[in-house]
Amino acid sequence: QVQLVESGGGLVQAGGSLRLSCTASGRIFSINAMGWYRQFPGKQRELVARITSGGNRNYSDSVKGRVTISRDNAKNTVSLEMNSPKPEDTAVYYCNADVTNTYLVQRVYWGQGTQVTVSS
Repeated sequence: QVQLVESGGGLVQAGGSLRLSCTASGRIFSINAMGWYRQFPGKQRELVARITSGGNRNYSDSVKGRVTISRDNAKNTVSLEMNSPKPEDTAVYYCNADVTNTYLVQRVYWGQGTQVTVSS
């Protein structure tokens, strides 16, 4: 199987900085895209940022200019850095990876989620 483990998050000050990391492990043959999503209470999960194995990035309009996504293909890690977080960025953040496992079966995996609370 494949597991995604997230770190970072917690309580941060508005205007400060935030860094989330996620590492994939297990029966991994290759990873295509990796990304971060977030979910507000009572809302559907939404894309924050996504990066392909080739380094192509896309960001949601709500975070563009404040967020940088990066990945280390050798370590199967994806990171998200947010500058000047706002109280409205408070949400549960989920790591996501499109993985081909060692049985050459492709599927999308999710982390367990990490709470980010931005205080004003």
